[in-house]
Amino acid sequence: MSSTAQPISPSSSVTKVEIVLEPNDARRLSSLCGQFNKHIRQIEERLGIRISNRANRFICEGDSEIAESSTKLLQNLYHMTTSKEPLTPDQVHLELQSSAIAELSTAEPADPSGNSKGISIRTKKEIIRPQGANQKRYVERIRSHDINFGVGPAGTGKTYLAVACAVEAFIKDDVERILLVRPAVEAGEKLGFLPGDLTQKVDPYLRPLYDALYEMMGFETVARLIERNIIEVAPLAFMRGRTLNHAYVILDEAQNTTKEQMKMFLTRIGFGSTAIITGDVTQIDLPKNFPSGLIHSSRVLTDVEGISTTRFTSSDVVRHPLVQRIVEAYEQYNED
Repeated sequence: MSSTAQPISPSSSVTKVEIVLEPNDARRLSSLCGQFNKHIRQIEERLGIRISNRANRFICEGDSEIAESSTKLLQNLYHMTTSKEPLTPDQVHLELQSSAIAELSTAEPADPSGNSKGISIRTKKEIIRPQGANQKRYVERIRSHDINFGVGPAGTGKTYLAVACAVEAFIKDDVERILLVRPAVEAGEKLGFLPGDLTQKVDPYLRPLYDALYEMMGFETVARLIERNIIEVAPLAFMRGRTLNHAYVILDEAQNTTKEQMKMFLTRIGFGSTAIITGDVTQIDLPKNFPSGLIHSSRVLTDVEGISTTRFTSSDVVRHPLVQRIVEAYEQYNED
């Protein structure tokens, strides 16, 4: 695909930037714009610009830097239309997130999958591609470090990508089992007595991890592996005294660990194992006199070789756009 972009009025506060998308393909242009120009409206609302077009000639009008950046966004999206499947609003949203407009002026056009660096995670049922520089950096670090921290707000893909990496490693026989660990701390409400065996008692707390596993491996496969204890559910309190060799261990909601629990968990890691610790330090449910083990460990382990920490922000949220605004509103409120 070839394209040209040229500023029309660079001297004014509002700039018009023109881009011609090649080849001039009616099907691809229709996919790019969406039904009744839905995708174009979506971009306009998110970026605060105006976009008009005649066939494959687009004009972006708005703030100079954003207008220039939006042309590269249109290039990336148009490249994605080479697929026979029509572009969806979700893909447009994810591309808006991963492009991080401020970085778009130096970004290279994406490949047809929308993954500019070619990073992908292969699971049994689908190929998962990290969105945005931070998610890609997170996956790269997981693949090159034995202990990894993913810290940031809800909706940034911390847990989902951790499960995807675990499934990929298991399929490739890099590990023999997957352990799902989480502190059993209620999020403000009292759940009372939970019936059933150990797995059933912890199930409600690990539902997000199960959902991700079902999506990547299928319900029957996951159920069979759990039955054979190859995928193991373990409340954090029951990890003491164990040594975990050749395993992929995911500690979710780690902000609700105490300092002692976090140290205990980290020292369980054995040979051939990878550990991923995820959490959101703005959603701590511990009693006020118990400091979070996640916050404490991030200070203690800053310079320890072999441990990586990826910090996500509200700009990395890949859920509904309102989630990002909610996270930002809470952050602003706390600062004030």
